Amino acid sequence: MEKNARLHYLTERLSEAARAYYGEDREIMPNIEYDKLYDELADLEKGLGITLSGSPTLRVGYEVVSELPKEPHPVPMLSLDKTKDKDALAEWLGDKTGLLSWKLDGLTIALTYRGGELLKAVTRGNGQVGEVVTPSARAFANLPLRIPYTGELTLRGEAVISYSDFEKINAGIDDAALKYKNPRNLSSGSVRQLNSRVTAERRVRFYAFAFARASGDEMPDFQNSRAAQMEFLAGQGFPVVEYFKVDAGCLAERLSWFSERVSTGDLPSDGLVLIYDDVAYSASLGSTSKFPRDAIAFKWEDEKCETTLREIVWSASRTGLINPIAQFDPVDIEGSTVSRAGVHNISILEELRLGVGDRITVYKANMIIPQIAENLTRSGDAEIPRACPVCGGDTVIKDESGVRFLYCVNADCLAKQIKALTHFVSRDAMNIEGLSEATLEKLVDEGFVKEPADLFRLERFRERIVGLDGFGERSCANLFAAADKARRTTQVRLLFSLGIPGVGLSNAKLICRACGHDWERIAAASIGDLTAVDGIGEVIAEAFTRYFADETKRETLGRLLPEISFTDAQEQAAGGLFDGRVFVITGSLKRYPNRNALKDLIESLGGKVTGSVTSNTSCLINNDRLSGSAKNKTARSLGIPVIDEDRLSAWIESGALPEEYNAENRKT
Repeated sequence: MEKNARLHYLTERLSEAARAYYGEDREIMPNIEYDKLYDELADLEKGLGITLSGSPTLRVGYEVVSELPKEPHPVPMLSLDKTKDKDALAEWLGDKTGLLSWKLDGLTIALTYRGGELLKAVTRGNGQVGEVVTPSARAFANLPLRIPYTGELTLRGEAVISYSDFEKINAGIDDAALKYKNPRNLSSGSVRQLNSRVTAERRVRFYAFAFARASGDEMPDFQNSRAAQMEFLAGQGFPVVEYFKVDAGCLAERLSWFSERVSTGDLPSDGLVLIYDDVAYSASLGSTSKFPRDAIAFKWEDEKCETTLREIVWSASRTGLINPIAQFDPVDIEGSTVSRAGVHNISILEELRLGVGDRITVYKANMIIPQIAENLTRSGDAEIPRACPVCGGDTVIKDESGVRFLYCVNADCLAKQIKALTHFVSRDAMNIEGLSEATLEKLVDEGFVKEPADLFRLERFRERIVGLDGFGERSCANLFAAADKARRTTQVRLLFSLGIPGVGLSNAKLICRACGHDWERIAAASIGDLTAVDGIGEVIAEAFTRYFADETKRETLGRLLPEISFTDAQEQAAGGLFDGRVFVITGSLKRYPNRNALKDLIESLGGKVTGSVTSNTSCLINNDRLSGSAKNKTARSLGIPVIDEDRLSAWIESGALPEEYNAENRKT
């Protein structure tokens, strides 16, 4: 087990170093240390026969699929019966021995390996039929893609996103209304993505909780013990859910151990699972139509507190959605004081029959998120606002799949404008420096800015802006200069700045490149044109075409375009000099300020920059071409050219690649 633990540590540590080096332009370890650990990892993988999905020795290309195919489970994946009573749990176990483990809160998946390689991954689905998510599973942060066992092996486990990763993801989202609600929903959505890159970026992890079946000459003798099966899975490189072997004598002690850690653990859990250790006895029990008889789930009793509802506040977002939030007399729950809880939608508000002055009970879902458990008085006199709390415009209730939501219908609502404008001026969009959300609020509030084009016409209001609190001649001059500088931009920046759902910076680059950086072609792109672009799916294509078909948005864009100018298309495309070519950058740079600057330049010329050398790499850029680094070694072993910045710059300046390069390195 020590070697397995070291394998997981090295894979995570080296992956972290690579993310810092390539994605954040910083080093957390010297190259000599990286190479030393890389070699140790490679030796461990060879000795154990295990290679994890995040290993820098084996980078798996991300895969995009058009749909998730369905597949029936050979053995139904049933849900578990449950109890919140400790005495009932002890009675269920009786004189038997069991395994007590976390019940992780994510997406249940069955994995099948054959010949030591991951063959397929299927979600639980409805228990009878699941969805095939093999490309996503290959991108899990900690899953072994190769294992020592060469027979056929099927196991079950949970795909989860840790609380720490969940918080990092939400921290990158400005609009509170667009933040993800909980790790469980995010992990489920991340695994069921059609593009496995999303799964990888969200750091989905897998934890095995059950051995299902195996065949082959090497199958070990488990001595009729489920604990032995779990040890076998751990020996194959699978992270297994934390568990203990328990009997009547120690069950209460172990329950206390878990309950003390549930609120501080990094993995989302909604309870525990108790299952008999005796495999034969388990099989003899069979199952009901709903539940297996050999396992039961234990849920903690939620700590509930009674309080008085004082107000229902309505919160609007840039999407127009207006959510009710219950504010009540403060109560202490699970070690902290809470005084408000999200109600989420009109349907829940009406179901609870909420009203000011009602006596309600509140709890923390999963011991974290404040929720209303019950309304004891049920007055039902809460009023649904007919006017938006931000702009005073009309509201409308929409039924979405049987759930009622409240929306502001005013396209000019300040809540929508501020968030949209904040995105418009952000660094990767139009990059108007110094325009914070607070500053935009002032400009919008004073009527100086009503749409993006107004940001380039602010000098009309110079005298009035100078007089605003926090402004002056100098700050005004800086603001006008920043706006003037941002006028000259690229099609990529403008497209990204529009805030079209699904069109992030990378997708904006893909679309602009496919349209030759011609704005008219970009704006007129059809669904067929867009889905022909590798990485652009139908959902994004529909959102894109819907945006440009909207007359109001076209008029707004029409007023913006005269205010800006695009850099020369030749500067951006340069004849697609690096079209279809994949580069890796390593080592220190001398011509460019950092790797991101060089990456942007290569991408502007049609190329792609990745973090590791594979058979798809066209060129490794390294000023120390003779170094013994891991990337140089890999490049040499694959016959991939290693070039320095001077040679790359010479190609860019000449606008052409040498014939020998074209002949030997046409990679698509």
